[in-house]
Amino acid sequence: MSASTLAFPTPASLGSLDHYIQAVNRFPLLSAEQEVELGRRLQRDGDVDAARQLVLSHLRLVVAISRNYLGYGLPQADLIQEGNIGLMKAVRRFDPERGVRLVSFALHWIKAEIHEHVLRNWRLVKIATTKAQRKLFFNLRSMKTGSHSLTPTEARGIAQALNVKPEEVLEMETRLTGQEVALDPPAGDEGETMAPIAYLTDAEAEPVQILEREETSRNRSNGLKSALAKLDDRSRAIIEARWLREDDDAATLQKLADAYGVSAERIRQIESKAIKTMRGQMGALQ
Repeated sequence: MSASTLAFPTPASLGSLDHYIQAVNRFPLLSAEQEVELGRRLQRDGDVDAARQLVLSHLRLVVAISRNYLGYGLPQADLIQEGNIGLMKAVRRFDPERGVRLVSFALHWIKAEIHEHVLRNWRLVKIATTKAQRKLFFNLRSMKTGSHSLTPTEARGIAQALNVKPEEVLEMETRLTGQEVALDPPAGDEGETMAPIAYLTDAEAEPVQILEREETSRNRSNGLKSALAKLDDRSRAIIEARWLREDDDAATLQKLADAYGVSAERIRQIESKAIKTMRGQMGALQ
């Protein structure tokens, strides 16, 4: 039977996941020759119907792969949907002239999409961001021999098998066995409890507080400039040299005394009077 005569019945309404799985299992498998013919039609002519037949004949593969990820608590329908996206990407990139069956080529793309979905949704906070962590995330459970915590010897064995560090194995085990905690759980009968939302919230990061701090800082800066402008040149220079140097290298009283040809005590008196004047000026601006 040529690829052009294959029948792929598509149910009008699947109704449930079970009906979907039953439907995809009825789609006929392709022979190597049919697969090559469809692949050439897609590659050469952009034949959408050829692409559809290649996808539909491999939907059962996605269902089979999705079952390996049910332990993460995500709906199988979602896993299948993501895997189907990977399958469609594989079909689009499939080269029939390489002599490799589509099933072998598609495995990588299907698993990659499901992996990304699991990592995005299994926890609110991503727990696997590097290549080594992803490898551990998807292999550690199956490599553990029991429910007990890993011993140093077991951790070293797993690390060697996966080519990662033992401490990375132990860290991932801790992340995987951590309990989920609701940020803001509903109040129970035993009274109020200290929910994480109470101590994780940064009150200082509230928009109102941020605006208030920025406004206060702006007012102080403008007030300082205004107060400095009210001083005579010598007093302003002394205040700037003593208190407003950006390099934190404040001038000493004696150094300023030598510069102005007066005593250090006189510089201190000028500084004290200038500060008093500035405080009065800035207080009037509040």
